[in-house]
Amino acid sequence: MAKTKEIKDLTKKDLFKTYLSYYTTNEMSNSYERLQNMNFCITMMPHLKKWYGEGTEEYKDALKRHLQFFNTECTIGGIIPGIVLSMEQKKAAGADIPEEAITGIKTGLMGPMAGIGDSLIRSTTKSTVLAIACTLALSGSVLGAFFPLIYPCIIIAVGFYMMTLGYNLGRDAVTKVLQSGLFKKIINATSVLAMFMMGALSSSYVKLKTPLSYQLENAAEAVEIQALLDKILPGILPLCCVFGVYFYLAKGGQKYSRIVWIMLAIALVGAFLGIFG
Repeated sequence: MAKTKEIKDLTKKDLFKTYLSYYTTNEMSNSYERLQNMNFCITMMPHLKKWYGEGTEEYKDALKRHLQFFNTECTIGGIIPGIVLSMEQKKAAGADIPEEAITGIKTGLMGPMAGIGDSLIRSTTKSTVLAIACTLALSGSVLGAFFPLIYPCIIIAVGFYMMTLGYNLGRDAVTKVLQSGLFKKIINATSVLAMFMMGALSSSYVKLKTPLSYQLENAAEAVEIQALLDKILPGILPLCCVFGVYFYLAKGGQKYSRIVWIMLAIALVGAFLGIFG
């Protein structure tokens, strides 16, 4: 049996410093071969050195297993280094935890945590915060310049929580969180909020009108098509424009530059022919 020894648990201060190290160096060491492996290893190093002892074979082995390929989203993915810290601490204390179990946890969680993090943090939260900041800036508010700072604050707060959760719950953390349905509820709520924001921005800042009109026989004034459309459904032309872009993205792929050129061409031709004004 392996000899056990007592190792003091990490405090919240220790975990916060660890997450700051993980967050600030997350994209600094990316390589085509192993992506974020250096970042992950550097995050683990101070604790591995303290637990295993600098220069020992156990310390060297720990560094080697954390220099393997690693890549995930750093906010929701903060749960992974938390779990690994818990497992490394138990292994250093003498628990029978094979190296394959630690590397297997990292490998198995990289993809799922990246998928959740990219959709929840990068796509939804980031776009929502920046959309609100743009709205404030366009309205002339100085808050528009500072509102984006909320985004890193959210990342650090959520990431620290995920790392603490992973450390406290250990290898069962992800199972317990997923079974609780917490991620699903958060993703659904933020998706609804993002749709409201995109709808509000589209109706406020997408401008499209037509100056076309037609003259009815025996009518004193010409009938303006834009006034008629506004009576049927206000903002129908901007709505058609937004849905046109949406359906193109859904069917034609994520070719953003092509969309810009197509919209520019339609606007120029429409303005030249007097269709749009």
